[in-house]
Amino acid sequence: MPEKKLQIALYWGAACGGCDVAVLDTNEFVIGVGFLVDIRLWPIAADGKYRDVEAMADGELDCTLFHGAIRNSENEHLAKLLRRKSKVLVALGSCAHLGGIPGLANQVTKQEILERVYLDNPSIEAGNRVVPLPSTRVDAGELEIPRFYRRVYRLDDVVPVDYYVPGCPPAPEQVKAALQALVNGTLPPARSVIGASNRTVCDDCRRRKEEKKVTRFHRPWEILQDPDRCLMEQGILCAGSATRSGCGVRCPDSGMPCRGCYGPAPNVIDQGAKFVSAVSSIVDSKDPREIERILGDIPDILGYAYRFGLPASLLQRSIR
Repeated sequence: MPEKKLQIALYWGAACGGCDVAVLDTNEFVIGVGFLVDIRLWPIAADGKYRDVEAMADGELDCTLFHGAIRNSENEHLAKLLRRKSKVLVALGSCAHLGGIPGLANQVTKQEILERVYLDNPSIEAGNRVVPLPSTRVDAGELEIPRFYRRVYRLDDVVPVDYYVPGCPPAPEQVKAALQALVNGTLPPARSVIGASNRTVCDDCRRRKEEKKVTRFHRPWEILQDPDRCLMEQGILCAGSATRSGCGVRCPDSGMPCRGCYGPAPNVIDQGAKFVSAVSSIVDSKDPREIERILGDIPDILGYAYRFGLPASLLQRSIR
């Protein structure tokens, strides 16, 4: 056991909590890590306070694992605070790395989101027209909540990030690799992607490729798939050719297509554009009307192509 334990923090921005579960899924490993580190902040598991972090000296934390995108002013404040207090800042998971699922909200405006959630929603009480404001006067005084930003940002858009651990969520083995590197003092060069490879998911996929094209696209539940054949060649949209490997090909091995959560493969500038190119290349037609019909089977091409990385793409967001 080291003479002085490492000081670390875990924090979530706009996220679902799955990355916290990935940390817990390391099972007894995380218990062993507990003997080597002091966890100073972990909102899902410990009752740490922001004021405790604010009272720390700059650089007092050896590392912060930050998961979640930047959606509001609280997320940004904690990102900047933890960056200042941490020697090493790790973007853990797709949301911190690329914007993640919350980043799909960049397709619409802030006003459209607020109207849909608080005004045009069948679950709200009839006649209720209240939209939250950053500051509201109530009987007990002034109530303040975080400001809702007009778009979603990845962590790197707000503060410098030292390392990335991709995935939605990252595989437990990746989380273990990151924590071991931190504890052992064997972190790779700055800005590295930890625990992922320089190959694509397709490169590591065991499914057989026959260079066949398709005349129709299907949702996974619509057909009885061949468990040994390439999913894309069966008309099931799979982002493996555009996505960095390192996950262990968990989704295709389970009969589900790659969703793209590990981000763009090395040397891919825009993951969504690469995916659209792959889809276009597999369509078995040269007739414009037939191509339009085949592509019409895809219900949400933007959602497929940029499911985890719209804020990190060349598009970034919709501008009205």
